[in-house]
Order: sequence, then structure tokens, then C-alpha cells
Amino acid sequence: MRENKYFLLTYSLSELLGKTLAEAKNIITTANNEINFSEFKFFAPIDQHHEIWACGVTYLRSKVGRMEESDIPDLYSRVYEADRPEIFYKTVGWRAVADGAPIGIRADSGWDVPEAEIVLVVNSGAEIFGYTVGNDVSSRSIEGENTLYLPQAKSYEKSCSIGNYIVPSWEVEDPTFPISLEVERDTEIVFQGETSSALMKRTFPDLVSWFFRTLPMPHGAFLFTGTGIVPDASFTLQQGDQVKIDAGILGRLDNLVVLLG
Repeated sequence: MRENKYFLLTYSLSELLGKTLAEAKNIITTANNEINFSEFKFFAPIDQHHEIWACGVTYLRSKVGRMEESDIPDLYSRVYEADRPEIFYKTVGWRAVADGAPIGIRADSGWDVPEAEIVLVVNSGAEIFGYTVGNDVSSRSIEGENTLYLPQAKSYEKSCSIGNYIVPSWEVEDPTFPISLEVERDTEIVFQGETSSALMKRTFPDLVSWFFRTLPMPHGAFLFTGTGIVPDASFTLQQGDQVKIDAGILGRLDNLVVLLG
């Protein structure tokens, strides 16, 4: 058992994502399936140098929510209908927050929301290696003020959390996932919502295809696929909130909100 455990751990995620899907599957399924996972402490399943990117306005509810916050709402209506999706850089692997760790909201933002999303783990050959769950924490006030402020609204410390494990694509017959979001404040539920990836306007392979156009990822990457759960304009995250996301077989995220700056 020890030899098999060592065999599994000698491959980093980057090395696995640098291989074809068939090669990676063979490595993983050959490893011993009797590892006692209680011996390990879990972190976000991502290597330090992996890039994390994200797609926006992939659900109708997201389009409506972004139009509500913006002084130029037509921008979001147009990208929802366009062939080319919105894809933006989120962060790097070492900044990703794991389940149970704090997520952050900016002190210079007055309107902040969690964004519960399905995350694609893609290999260097633009194949979907697996799936996990993520939270693309965002400042709606900063993005709404000016769309050019999107990087500041999306990419900051503790703005990205990722679930504890990756479900390999070969174990998923139908890659349609439910996802729910709940925000607890002082033991009360102040927001809850749910959706399904079946309601996405775009498919996972389509998003991956656009992502890889002239943008090679030799070690693979993580791609957030957009959110279909958008709180009303009256809601904003506060310090001390507990954000809980459930994506069925892809696992859960439970993160405490802290104020940054």
C-alpha cells in the first residue's frame, strides 16, 4: 500500500494535466484506491503556478444582474448573445482559498457578492480533465462603476475559493451539475438560491475551445464557468457571513467572510 501511495503522490497535478486524458486516467486508476484520506489535510486541489480564469454572463440571471449594476447595461446583453464569451483572468493557484478558509471583501467596495460556480479543470491538450466547485467572490460596486475596473472587482486577495477535490471527467456520465448557495449571518439565512449548469447558454466544451484560442496552457488550468445565482441589488456580503456552496457530487465550500484593508 505504501508503494502505491507513493506512486500516486509522485505525480503533481501539473504533471497529470500535461498528459493526455487517457494517460492521466491510467495513472490515477492504477494507483491504490484504498488510501486512508483521513491521514491528510486538504487544500485547494491546485498547483501554485496554475492559472485560474473565469467566464462571465453565461446564465440569463447573470446577464440581468450585471445589467442592473452597470451604467452601460447593453454591454452585458450583447456579450450574452455573442458567439465569443467573456473570459477574464481571475488569479494564480497559490492565491486560491480552500474550503474552510476565509474569503475576503474589499474595504473600498460597498456591494459584494459570492458567485457559486462549476469549475473546469482542463489539461494542456484542451481536454476537460475534471470538475470541481468554486466561488468567484466579486465587487459589484467596483465593476458597476466602470467595466474597465473588472480586474479590481474580481482579482484581489481571498477572492477565489476552490473545493477540496476534483471529480475526473471519466467518472461523470452526464456533466450537468446542480449548485446551491446559502449565506448565513448571525445564525440566520439572509440569502439562498439554486440553479443548474443545464441552464447555461454555453456548453463546457465551447468555453474551453474559446479559452485555448492562442492561449496555450502547458500545465493545464482552472476555468470558472459563470454563475446563475445572483442576489438582488439590496444584498451585500458582510464581515462574519458564512458562505455555503453545495454542488452535489462536486462537493461543498464553506467559507467565512473577512474584511480586507
